[in-house]
Amino acid sequence: MSTALASAEDLLEQFSRQRVLVVGDVMLDWFIWGSVSRISPEAPVPVVEVKDESLYPGGAANVARNMTPFGANVSLAGLFGNDRNGGLLQDTLSENGIGTELCLEVDDFQTITKTRVVALQQQVVRIDREKRYHRLTAAQETELLGRISVVLPEIDGIIIEDYGKGLITAEFVAALLEAASEHAHLQITVDPKPGNPIPWRGVTTVKPNRSEAFACAGMEDIHREDGIDPLEDQPLLACGVHLLEKWQCRHVLLTLGELGMLLFTEGGDQPVHIPALAKEVFDVSGAGDTAIAIYTLGLCSGLDAATAAQVSNLASSIVVGKLGTTPVEKEELALAVDRMLGG
Repeated sequence: MSTALASAEDLLEQFSRQRVLVVGDVMLDWFIWGSVSRISPEAPVPVVEVKDESLYPGGAANVARNMTPFGANVSLAGLFGNDRNGGLLQDTLSENGIGTELCLEVDDFQTITKTRVVALQQQVVRIDREKRYHRLTAAQETELLGRISVVLPEIDGIIIEDYGKGLITAEFVAALLEAASEHAHLQITVDPKPGNPIPWRGVTTVKPNRSEAFACAGMEDIHREDGIDPLEDQPLLACGVHLLEKWQCRHVLLTLGELGMLLFTEGGDQPVHIPALAKEVFDVSGAGDTAIAIYTLGLCSGLDAATAAQVSNLASSIVVGKLGTTPVEKEELALAVDRMLGG
């Protein structure tokens, strides 16, 4: 049942009551902040003088972090290594009120770490530490699904975050969705990864960005650089309809960067375009994580998909104006929603 968006206060009150599980590739985001005043004599690269360092939950953990400012009860299921960065990740999760009871600590797994060097409000380089395509053993998959199954009766929604690191497989997803199917009230949203052909039948919404959408559809994006109105972009419209049929989900939500969002709904309804609102973009890191986190909170709070997408769009427009993977704060979103409602 959908609930009308009456006020920011009512919405945030609903947000605080939600219980959401995030399942996916967990990472550590490491930011090195500095300044640049010269080019290295050793190579044509800038010399960054380090001023500070920050650690944040990354990947699926950043999606979870984006819901904590609103008082939502957030659980996280994934895996990290029994290494130094795994310990640092646990510390950052604890600092953000996100428990690791559902996560697996795996001895032979290297905790996925993305280190970004930022100078003069610009990302200079990103350094990735990971061993790609680490698949769970049968015993590990059984244990993780067992932990998840325990909390399914207690939650309102699930977000599945696939960053292509190996955790999200067709077999794992099939078992997860089968367990979730016993709880019809659950809102299930997905951030997919092209090249991972998972049938998402039965989920509420799949949310690819533009390039992911065309890749998943196996279609060419001939208008990518044209800035054409999404509702006039015939290949884009065809892509959304194709994905809706392919995945047999209730909605497909395409995030289009500076062109906003485009929502497709089963049953032949016309797609809904939500224009972008960001006035100044400093850093798009984590913007997609914000989008799916707030969208899912909206669905769990009883909003229809179009309204949930509008609120999600507001949140995304705020975070791209910040440096780093910084979530939208409760007060910031409240002001934006009030403006949207004409308050």
